Amino acid sequence: MNFNYRIVFIITTLVFSLSISLTLVNYLTSMNTTKEQLKNNSLPLTIDNIYTEIQKNIIEPNLIASMMSHDTFLIDWLSHEETNVKKITRYLESIQNKYQMFTVFLASETTKNYYTSQGLLETLTPDNPDNKWYYEFKGTPELNEVNIDYNNHMSTEMIMFINHKILNTDYNMIGATGVGLKTSYVNEMLKNFRQRYNFNVYFIEQTGKVIIAESGTNTPKNLNEIPVLKALLPDIISKTEQVITYSKSKEDYLLNKKYIPELDLHLIVEARVKDFTTPVTETLYINIIISLFITVLICFIILLYVRKIHLKLNNLAIHDELTGLSNRRSFHNKLAQFLILKDRKNTNHSIIFIDIDDFKYINDSQGHHIGDKTLQLLAKILDENTRKSDLVARWGGEEFVILLGDTDTQQATQIANKLRNKVADNSDLVKIAKQKVTISLGVTSLTPEDNESTLLKRADNALYKAKSMNKNCVVLA
Repeated sequence: MNFNYRIVFIITTLVFSLSISLTLVNYLTSMNTTKEQLKNNSLPLTIDNIYTEIQKNIIEPNLIASMMSHDTFLIDWLSHEETNVKKITRYLESIQNKYQMFTVFLASETTKNYYTSQGLLETLTPDNPDNKWYYEFKGTPELNEVNIDYNNHMSTEMIMFINHKILNTDYNMIGATGVGLKTSYVNEMLKNFRQRYNFNVYFIEQTGKVIIAESGTNTPKNLNEIPVLKALLPDIISKTEQVITYSKSKEDYLLNKKYIPELDLHLIVEARVKDFTTPVTETLYINIIISLFITVLICFIILLYVRKIHLKLNNLAIHDELTGLSNRRSFHNKLAQFLILKDRKNTNHSIIFIDIDDFKYINDSQGHHIGDKTLQLLAKILDENTRKSDLVARWGGEEFVILLGDTDTQQATQIANKLRNKVADNSDLVKIAKQKVTISLGVTSLTPEDNESTLLKRADNALYKAKSMNKNCVVLA
Protein backbone atom coordinates (compact mmCIF):
# COMPACT_ATOMS: atom_id res chain seq x y z
CA MET A 1 0.00 0.00 0.00
CA ASN A 2 1.28 3.48 -0.90
CA PHE A 3 2.60 5.32 2.15
CA ASN A 4 0.19 8.22 1.65
CA TYR A 5 -2.81 5.94 1.46
CA ARG A 6 -1.59 3.99 4.47
CA ILE A 7 -1.55 7.19 6.54
CA VAL A 8 -5.06 8.06 5.33
CA PHE A 9 -6.26 4.54 6.11
CA ILE A 10 -4.83 4.64 9.65
CA ILE A 11 -6.26 8.10 10.42
CA THR A 12 -9.65 7.19 8.92
CA THR A 13 -9.76 3.93 10.88
CA LEU A 14 -8.94 5.73 14.12
CA VAL A 15 -11.57 8.44 13.48
CA PHE A 16 -14.24 5.89 12.54
CA SER A 17 -13.35 3.64 15.50
CA LEU A 18 -13.56 6.59 17.90
CA SER A 19 -16.87 7.73 16.40
CA ILE A 20 -18.37 4.23 16.52
CA SER A 21 -17.09 3.69 20.07
CA LEU A 22 -18.72 6.91 21.28
CA THR A 23 -21.91 6.01 19.39
CA LEU A 24 -22.03 2.54 20.98
CA VAL A 25 -21.35 3.94 24.46
CA ASN A 26 -24.12 6.48 23.95
CA TYR A 27 -26.42 3.73 22.62
CA LEU A 28 -25.80 1.43 25.58
CA THR A 29 -26.26 4.32 28.00
CA SER A 30 -29.51 5.39 26.30
CA MET A 31 -30.73 1.79 26.19
CA ASN A 32 -30.11 1.27 29.90
CA THR A 33 -31.65 4.65 30.74
CA THR A 34 -34.73 3.85 28.66
CA LYS A 35 -35.17 0.47 30.36
CA GLU A 36 -34.70 1.94 33.82
CA GLN A 37 -37.10 4.77 33.00
CA LEU A 38 -39.65 2.26 31.76
CA LYS A 39 -39.26 0.01 34.78
CA ASN A 40 -39.03 2.60 37.55
CA ASN A 41 -41.19 5.43 36.24
CA SER A 42 -43.29 4.82 33.13
CA LEU A 43 -44.84 1.50 34.16
CA PRO A 44 -45.68 2.41 37.79
CA LEU A 45 -47.00 5.81 36.79
CA THR A 46 -49.04 4.39 33.93
CA ILE A 47 -50.64 1.66 35.99
CA ASP A 48 -51.71 4.28 38.53
CA ASN A 49 -53.19 6.41 35.75
CA ILE A 50 -54.98 3.42 34.26
CA TYR A 51 -56.28 2.36 37.66
CA THR A 52 -57.60 5.87 38.24
CA GLU A 53 -59.37 5.89 34.89
CA ILE A 54 -60.85 2.45 35.54
CA GLN A 55 -62.14 3.65 38.87
CA LYS A 56 -63.71 6.67 37.19
CA ASN A 57 -65.43 4.45 34.66
CA ILE A 58 -66.78 2.22 37.41
CA ILE A 59 -67.66 4.88 40.00
CA GLU A 60 -70.47 6.51 38.02
CA PRO A 61 -72.30 3.24 37.27
CA ASN A 62 -71.65 2.23 40.89
CA LEU A 63 -73.23 5.45 42.15
CA ILE A 64 -76.27 4.86 39.95
CA ALA A 65 -76.64 1.31 41.30
CA SER A 66 -76.20 2.58 44.88
CA MET A 67 -78.82 5.28 44.33
CA MET A 68 -81.28 2.71 43.01
CA SER A 69 -80.71 0.39 45.98
CA HIS A 70 -81.66 3.20 48.36
CA ASP A 71 -84.56 4.52 46.28
CA THR A 72 -87.75 4.39 48.41
CA PHE A 73 -89.75 3.76 45.26
CA LEU A 74 -87.96 0.43 44.69
CA ILE A 75 -88.24 -0.52 48.34
CA ASP A 76 -91.97 0.25 48.41
CA TRP A 77 -92.58 -1.45 45.07
CA LEU A 78 -90.84 -4.66 46.18
CA SER A 79 -92.71 -4.58 49.47
CA HIS A 80 -96.23 -3.80 48.20
CA GLU A 81 -96.59 -3.45 44.40
CA GLU A 82 -94.57 -6.18 42.72
CA THR A 83 -97.56 -7.26 40.73
CA ASN A 84 -97.43 -3.96 38.82
CA VAL A 85 -94.74 -4.99 36.26
CA LYS A 86 -95.37 -2.00 33.97
CA LYS A 87 -94.54 0.43 36.75
CA ILE A 88 -91.11 -1.11 37.48
CA THR A 89 -90.44 -1.50 33.75
CA ARG A 90 -90.92 2.23 33.18
CA TYR A 91 -88.68 3.03 36.13
CA LEU A 92 -85.82 0.82 34.91
CA GLU A 93 -86.24 2.12 31.36
CA SER A 94 -86.01 5.74 32.54
CA ILE A 95 -82.81 5.03 34.52
CA GLN A 96 -81.23 3.16 31.60
CA ASN A 97 -82.00 5.95 29.11
CA LYS A 98 -81.05 8.77 31.44
CA TYR A 99 -77.56 7.40 32.24
CA GLN A 100 -76.97 5.55 28.97
CA MET A 101 -76.38 2.19 30.63
CA PHE A 102 -76.35 -1.05 28.64
CA THR A 103 -78.82 -2.59 31.06
CA VAL A 104 -80.50 -1.81 34.37
CA PHE A 105 -81.97 -4.68 36.40
CA LEU A 106 -83.90 -5.60 39.55
CA ALA A 107 -84.13 -9.01 41.22
CA SER A 108 -86.83 -9.73 43.80
CA GLU A 109 -86.01 -11.86 46.82
CA THR A 110 -89.70 -12.70 47.38
CA THR A 111 -90.66 -13.85 43.87
CA LYS A 112 -87.12 -14.38 42.45
CA ASN A 113 -88.32 -12.46 39.40
CA TYR A 114 -85.61 -10.70 37.35
CA TYR A 115 -86.73 -7.42 35.75
CA THR A 116 -85.09 -5.17 33.16
CA SER A 117 -86.25 -2.22 31.06
CA GLN A 118 -87.89 -4.84 28.83
CA GLY A 119 -90.04 -6.13 31.65
CA LEU A 120 -89.91 -9.52 33.39
CA LEU A 121 -86.91 -11.31 31.92
CA GLU A 122 -86.82 -14.57 33.89
CA THR A 123 -87.33 -16.19 37.25
CA LEU A 124 -84.13 -16.99 39.16
CA THR A 125 -83.55 -20.61 40.21
CA PRO A 126 -80.62 -22.08 42.15
CA ASP A 127 -79.97 -24.78 39.54
CA ASN A 128 -79.56 -22.28 36.67
CA PRO A 129 -75.84 -21.45 36.16
CA ASP A 130 -76.78 -17.98 34.90
CA ASN A 131 -78.47 -17.26 38.22
CA LYS A 132 -75.59 -18.45 40.38
CA TRP A 133 -74.40 -14.89 40.91
CA TYR A 134 -77.55 -13.91 42.82
CA TYR A 135 -77.38 -16.73 45.35
CA GLU A 136 -73.66 -16.20 45.90
CA PHE A 137 -74.18 -12.46 46.32
CA LYS A 138 -77.06 -13.07 48.73
CA GLY A 139 -74.81 -15.29 50.85
CA THR A 140 -72.04 -12.73 51.23
CA PRO A 141 -71.96 -10.03 53.89
CA GLU A 142 -71.04 -7.46 51.24
CA LEU A 143 -73.69 -4.90 50.31
CA ASN A 144 -72.35 -4.52 46.77
CA GLU A 145 -70.08 -6.24 44.30
CA VAL A 146 -68.80 -6.09 40.73
CA ASN A 147 -68.81 -9.28 38.72
CA ILE A 148 -68.29 -10.14 35.09
CA ASP A 149 -70.67 -12.73 33.76
CA TYR A 150 -72.80 -13.90 30.84
CA ASN A 151 -76.55 -13.41 30.54
CA ASN A 152 -77.87 -15.16 27.48
CA HIS A 153 -81.09 -13.15 27.66
CA MET A 154 -79.18 -9.89 27.13
CA SER A 155 -76.08 -10.50 25.00
CA THR A 156 -73.69 -13.14 23.71
CA GLU A 157 -70.70 -11.30 25.14
CA MET A 158 -69.62 -10.87 28.73
CA ILE A 159 -71.21 -8.11 30.80
CA MET A 160 -69.78 -6.31 33.78
CA PHE A 161 -72.52 -6.12 36.42
CA ILE A 162 -72.45 -3.76 39.40
CA ASN A 163 -74.77 -5.29 42.00
CA HIS A 164 -76.22 -3.66 45.14
CA LYS A 165 -78.45 -5.24 47.79
CA ILE A 166 -81.82 -3.65 48.58
CA LEU A 167 -82.61 -3.68 52.30
CA ASN A 168 -85.92 -2.97 54.03
CA THR A 169 -86.31 -0.99 57.23
CA ASP A 170 -85.36 -4.09 59.21
CA TYR A 171 -82.13 -4.40 57.19
CA ASN A 172 -83.27 -7.61 55.58
CA MET A 173 -82.45 -8.21 51.91
CA ILE A 174 -85.54 -7.87 49.78
CA GLY A 175 -83.80 -7.83 46.42
CA ALA A 176 -80.83 -6.74 44.32
CA THR A 177 -80.49 -4.01 41.75
CA GLY A 178 -77.75 -2.57 39.60
CA VAL A 179 -76.45 -1.80 36.14
CA GLY A 180 -74.62 -3.76 33.47
CA LEU A 181 -71.86 -2.56 31.13
CA LYS A 182 -70.87 -4.34 27.96
CA THR A 183 -67.27 -5.50 27.97
CA SER A 184 -66.95 -3.80 24.56
CA TYR A 185 -67.14 -0.58 26.57
CA VAL A 186 -64.21 -1.84 28.59
CA ASN A 187 -62.53 -3.00 25.35
CA GLU A 188 -62.54 0.55 24.02
CA MET A 189 -61.05 1.70 27.27
CA LEU A 190 -58.23 -0.89 26.99
CA LYS A 191 -57.64 0.05 23.36
CA ASN A 192 -57.33 3.67 24.39
CA PHE A 193 -54.75 2.68 27.03
CA ARG A 194 -52.69 0.76 24.46
CA GLN A 195 -52.74 3.59 21.95
CA ARG A 196 -51.97 6.25 24.53
CA TYR A 197 -49.34 4.46 26.59
CA ASN A 198 -48.16 1.72 24.19
CA PHE A 199 -48.88 -0.92 26.84
CA ASN A 200 -50.99 -4.06 26.68
CA VAL A 201 -53.60 -3.90 29.46
CA TYR A 202 -55.76 -6.81 30.62
CA PHE A 203 -57.39 -8.35 33.71
CA ILE A 204 -56.84 -11.79 35.19
CA GLU A 205 -58.36 -13.73 38.06
CA GLN A 206 -56.52 -15.72 40.70
CA THR A 207 -56.15 -18.81 38.48
CA GLY A 208 -54.37 -16.83 35.77
CA LYS A 209 -57.39 -16.83 33.47
CA VAL A 210 -57.65 -13.65 31.42
CA ILE A 211 -61.10 -12.20 32.08
CA ILE A 212 -60.97 -8.94 30.15
CA ALA A 213 -58.57 -8.10 27.33
CA GLU A 214 -58.63 -5.95 24.25
CA SER A 215 -59.90 -7.94 21.29
CA GLY A 216 -57.48 -8.39 18.41
CA THR A 217 -54.36 -8.45 20.60
CA ASN A 218 -52.08 -11.41 21.27
CA THR A 219 -53.09 -11.60 24.91
CA PRO A 220 -53.31 -15.28 25.97
CA LYS A 221 -56.57 -16.67 27.33
CA ASN A 222 -54.74 -17.96 30.36
CA LEU A 223 -51.28 -17.08 31.69
CA ASN A 224 -50.71 -20.77 32.34
CA GLU A 225 -50.46 -21.24 28.56
CA ILE A 226 -47.07 -19.49 28.65
CA PRO A 227 -44.49 -21.44 30.70
CA VAL A 228 -42.54 -18.38 31.87
CA LEU A 229 -45.73 -16.62 33.02
CA LYS A 230 -47.04 -19.80 34.60
CA ALA A 231 -43.89 -19.93 36.73
CA LEU A 232 -44.32 -16.27 37.66
CA LEU A 233 -48.07 -16.55 38.39
CA PRO A 234 -47.69 -16.58 42.22
CA ASP A 235 -45.82 -13.27 42.00
CA ILE A 236 -48.29 -11.86 39.48
CA ILE A 237 -51.39 -12.56 41.57
CA SER A 238 -49.80 -11.39 44.80
CA LYS A 239 -51.30 -8.15 46.06
CA THR A 240 -47.93 -6.44 46.46
CA GLU A 241 -47.02 -4.02 43.70
CA GLN A 242 -43.86 -4.88 41.76
CA VAL A 243 -42.46 -4.82 38.23
CA ILE A 244 -41.66 -8.27 36.86
CA THR A 245 -39.09 -8.83 34.11
CA TYR A 246 -39.29 -11.85 31.80
CA SER A 247 -38.45 -13.02 28.28
CA LYS A 248 -40.87 -14.52 25.79
CA SER A 249 -40.16 -15.57 22.18
CA LYS A 250 -36.65 -14.09 22.49
CA GLU A 251 -38.05 -10.69 23.44
CA ASP A 252 -37.86 -8.91 26.78
CA TYR A 253 -41.01 -7.81 28.60
CA LEU A 254 -41.82 -5.83 31.72
CA LEU A 255 -45.03 -6.53 33.61
CA ASN A 256 -46.63 -4.43 36.30
CA LYS A 257 -49.77 -5.48 38.18
CA LYS A 258 -52.27 -4.10 40.65
CA TYR A 259 -55.07 -5.79 42.53
CA ILE A 260 -58.50 -4.17 42.04
CA PRO A 261 -60.70 -5.14 44.99
CA GLU A 262 -63.87 -3.72 43.35
CA LEU A 263 -63.53 -6.35 40.61
CA ASP A 264 -61.57 -8.95 42.54
CA LEU A 265 -59.27 -9.01 39.55
CA HIS A 266 -55.65 -8.19 38.90
CA LEU A 267 -54.91 -5.37 36.50
CA ILE A 268 -51.94 -6.29 34.29
CA VAL A 269 -49.95 -3.68 32.35
CA GLU A 270 -47.44 -5.34 30.03
CA ALA A 271 -44.71 -3.59 28.04
CA ARG A 272 -42.60 -5.08 25.28
CA VAL A 273 -39.18 -3.50 25.85
CA LYS A 274 -38.51 -3.43 22.09
CA ASP A 275 -41.41 -1.00 21.56
CA PHE A 276 -39.66 1.55 23.77
CA THR A 277 -36.04 0.87 22.74
CA THR A 278 -36.68 0.84 18.98
CA PRO A 279 -36.20 4.63 18.71
CA VAL A 280 -32.87 4.23 20.52
CA THR A 281 -31.83 1.47 18.08
CA GLU A 282 -32.95 3.56 15.11
CA THR A 283 -30.90 6.45 16.48
CA LEU A 284 -27.91 4.08 16.66
CA TYR A 285 -28.26 3.19 12.97
CA ILE A 286 -28.66 6.85 12.02
CA ASN A 287 -25.58 7.77 14.07
CA ILE A 288 -23.57 4.97 12.43
CA ILE A 289 -24.61 6.21 8.97
CA ILE A 290 -23.71 9.78 9.96
CA SER A 291 -20.40 8.58 11.40
CA LEU A 292 -19.67 6.68 8.22
CA PHE A 293 -20.52 9.71 6.09
CA ILE A 294 -18.37 12.02 8.26
CA THR A 295 -15.53 9.47 8.19
CA VAL A 296 -15.67 9.25 4.39
CA LEU A 297 -15.72 13.04 4.23
CA ILE A 298 -12.75 13.29 6.61
CA CYS A 299 -10.99 10.56 4.61
CA PHE A 300 -11.53 12.52 1.40
CA ILE A 301 -10.31 15.78 2.98
CA ILE A 302 -7.25 14.08 4.50
CA LEU A 303 -6.51 12.37 1.19
CA LEU A 304 -6.63 15.69 -0.65
CA TYR A 305 -4.48 17.32 2.01
CA VAL A 306 -1.95 14.48 2.08
CA ARG A 307 -1.75 14.45 -1.70
CA LYS A 308 -1.18 18.20 -1.65
CA ILE A 309 1.55 17.84 0.98
CA HIS A 310 3.02 14.89 -0.89
CA LEU A 311 3.16 16.86 -4.14
CA LYS A 312 4.73 19.76 -2.27
CA LEU A 313 7.32 17.50 -0.65
CA ASN A 314 8.03 15.81 -3.97
CA ASN A 315 8.44 19.22 -5.55
CA LEU A 316 10.80 20.29 -2.75
CA ALA A 317 12.70 17.02 -3.12
CA ILE A 318 13.53 17.63 -6.79
CA HIS A 319 13.45 21.44 -7.06
CA ASP A 320 15.45 24.27 -5.61
CA GLU A 321 13.22 26.31 -3.30
CA LEU A 322 14.75 29.69 -4.19
CA THR A 323 14.95 29.47 -7.99
CA GLY A 324 12.34 26.84 -8.79
CA LEU A 325 14.87 24.95 -10.94
CA SER A 326 15.67 21.29 -10.47
CA ASN A 327 18.03 20.70 -7.58
CA ARG A 328 21.32 18.81 -7.41
CA ARG A 329 19.61 15.58 -6.43
CA SER A 330 17.28 15.75 -9.41
CA PHE A 331 20.25 16.42 -11.68
CA HIS A 332 22.11 13.34 -10.39
CA ASN A 333 19.02 11.16 -11.01
CA LYS A 334 18.66 12.43 -14.56
CA LEU A 335 22.39 12.03 -15.29
CA ALA A 336 22.26 8.47 -13.94
CA GLN A 337 19.52 7.68 -16.48
CA PHE A 338 21.65 9.11 -19.28
CA LEU A 339 24.62 6.99 -18.20
CA ILE A 340 22.46 3.83 -18.15
CA LEU A 341 21.15 4.51 -21.67
CA LYS A 342 24.47 5.62 -23.19
CA ASP A 343 25.35 2.10 -24.40
CA ARG A 344 21.89 1.51 -25.90
CA LYS A 345 21.72 4.65 -28.01
CA ASN A 346 24.46 6.13 -30.12
CA THR A 347 23.75 9.72 -29.11
CA ASN A 348 25.81 12.57 -27.70
CA HIS A 349 25.09 14.20 -24.33
CA SER A 350 26.75 17.25 -22.87
CA ILE A 351 26.76 19.24 -19.65
CA ILE A 352 27.48 22.89 -18.87
CA PHE A 353 28.70 24.08 -15.47
CA ILE A 354 27.91 27.76 -14.78
CA ASP A 355 29.16 30.11 -12.08
CA ILE A 356 28.22 33.78 -11.52
CA ASP A 357 31.29 36.00 -11.66
CA ASP A 358 32.03 38.00 -8.51
CA PHE A 359 28.78 36.94 -6.87
CA LYS A 360 30.31 37.27 -3.40
CA TYR A 361 30.85 40.98 -4.05
CA ILE A 362 27.17 41.40 -5.00
CA ASN A 363 26.09 39.67 -1.77
CA ASP A 364 28.49 41.64 0.39
CA SER A 365 27.77 45.05 -1.16
CA GLN A 366 24.05 44.80 -1.93
CA GLY A 367 22.88 42.26 0.66
CA HIS A 368 21.68 38.68 0.47
CA HIS A 369 18.19 39.64 -0.63
CA ILE A 370 19.69 41.25 -3.77
CA GLY A 371 21.83 38.16 -4.24
CA ASP A 372 18.70 35.98 -4.05
CA LYS A 373 16.90 38.12 -6.64
CA THR A 374 19.97 37.89 -8.90
CA LEU A 375 19.94 34.10 -8.62
CA GLN A 376 16.21 33.95 -9.36
CA LEU A 377 16.48 36.11 -12.48
CA LEU A 378 19.52 34.22 -13.73
CA ALA A 379 17.66 30.94 -13.28
CA LYS A 380 14.79 32.35 -15.33
CA ILE A 381 17.16 33.41 -18.14
CA LEU A 382 18.79 29.96 -18.21
CA ASP A 383 15.45 28.15 -18.22
CA GLU A 384 13.92 30.34 -20.95
CA ASN A 385 16.93 29.97 -23.26
CA THR A 386 17.24 26.19 -23.18
CA ARG A 387 15.10 23.46 -24.67
CA LYS A 388 12.31 21.75 -22.74
CA SER A 389 14.21 18.50 -23.09
CA ASP A 390 17.24 19.99 -21.34
CA LEU A 391 17.58 19.93 -17.57
CA VAL A 392 18.63 23.17 -15.88
CA ALA A 393 19.51 22.71 -12.20
CA ARG A 394 20.99 24.71 -9.37
CA TRP A 395 24.19 22.99 -8.29
CA GLY A 396 24.62 25.01 -5.14
CA GLY A 397 25.31 28.62 -4.12
CA GLU A 398 25.83 30.63 -7.29
CA GLU A 399 26.60 27.55 -9.42
CA PHE A 400 24.22 26.02 -11.98
CA VAL A 401 24.45 23.01 -14.27
CA ILE A 402 22.67 22.15 -17.51
CA LEU A 403 22.25 18.62 -18.86
CA LEU A 404 21.88 18.67 -22.67
CA GLY A 405 20.42 15.59 -24.32
CA ASP A 406 21.36 14.66 -27.92
CA THR A 407 23.87 17.51 -28.01
CA ASP A 408 27.49 17.23 -29.15
CA THR A 409 30.41 19.37 -28.01
CA GLN A 410 30.01 21.97 -30.76
CA GLN A 411 26.30 22.43 -30.11
CA ALA A 412 26.89 22.60 -26.38
CA THR A 413 29.54 25.31 -26.87
CA GLN A 414 27.13 27.32 -28.99
CA ILE A 415 24.43 27.06 -26.34
CA ALA A 416 26.91 28.07 -23.63
CA ASN A 417 27.97 31.18 -25.54
CA LYS A 418 24.32 32.07 -26.19
CA LEU A 419 23.59 31.87 -22.50
CA ARG A 420 26.70 33.89 -21.62
CA ASN A 421 25.64 36.69 -23.97
CA LYS A 422 22.02 36.65 -22.76
CA VAL A 423 23.19 37.12 -19.18
CA ALA A 424 25.76 39.80 -19.99
CA ASP A 425 23.24 41.80 -22.03
CA ASN A 426 20.33 41.53 -19.57
CA SER A 427 19.45 45.01 -18.28
CA ASP A 428 17.19 43.69 -15.52
CA LEU A 429 20.15 41.98 -13.91
CA VAL A 430 22.03 45.30 -13.96
CA LYS A 431 19.08 47.04 -12.26
CA ILE A 432 18.93 44.43 -9.53
CA ALA A 433 22.67 44.02 -8.87
CA LYS A 434 23.55 47.67 -9.58
CA GLN A 435 26.35 46.35 -11.83
CA LYS A 436 26.86 44.19 -14.89
CA VAL A 437 26.40 40.49 -14.16
CA THR A 438 28.41 37.89 -16.12
CA ILE A 439 28.87 34.14 -15.92
CA SER A 440 31.68 31.68 -16.58
CA LEU A 441 30.87 28.33 -18.19
CA GLY A 442 32.63 24.96 -18.45
CA VAL A 443 31.47 22.61 -21.23
CA THR A 444 32.10 18.92 -21.80
CA SER A 445 30.48 15.98 -23.55
CA LEU A 446 29.86 12.41 -22.42
CA THR A 447 32.30 9.82 -23.77
CA PRO A 448 31.85 6.02 -23.84
CA GLU A 449 34.44 5.66 -21.05
CA ASP A 450 32.80 8.21 -18.74
CA ASN A 451 31.05 7.63 -15.49
CA GLU A 452 29.35 10.27 -13.37
CA SER A 453 32.47 11.14 -11.43
CA THR A 454 34.78 11.58 -14.44
CA LEU A 455 32.20 13.58 -16.39
CA LEU A 456 31.48 16.02 -13.57
CA LYS A 457 35.15 16.38 -12.70
CA ARG A 458 36.00 17.29 -16.30
CA ALA A 459 33.20 19.85 -16.47
CA ASP A 460 34.23 21.30 -13.11
CA ASN A 461 37.81 21.64 -14.29
CA ALA A 462 36.62 23.47 -17.41
CA LEU A 463 34.62 25.87 -15.22
CA TYR A 464 37.61 26.41 -12.92
CA LYS A 465 39.73 27.25 -15.95
CA ALA A 466 37.13 29.75 -17.17
CA LYS A 467 37.08 31.41 -13.74
CA SER A 468 40.89 31.54 -13.72
CA MET A 469 40.93 33.32 -17.03
CA ASN A 470 39.14 36.60 -17.70
CA LYS A 471 35.77 35.21 -16.55
CA ASN A 472 32.67 35.84 -18.71
CA CYS A 473 33.90 33.10 -21.03
CA VAL A 474 33.27 29.51 -22.12
CA VAL A 475 35.89 26.77 -21.71
CA LEU A 476 35.54 23.41 -23.42
CA ALA A 477 37.02 20.28 -21.89
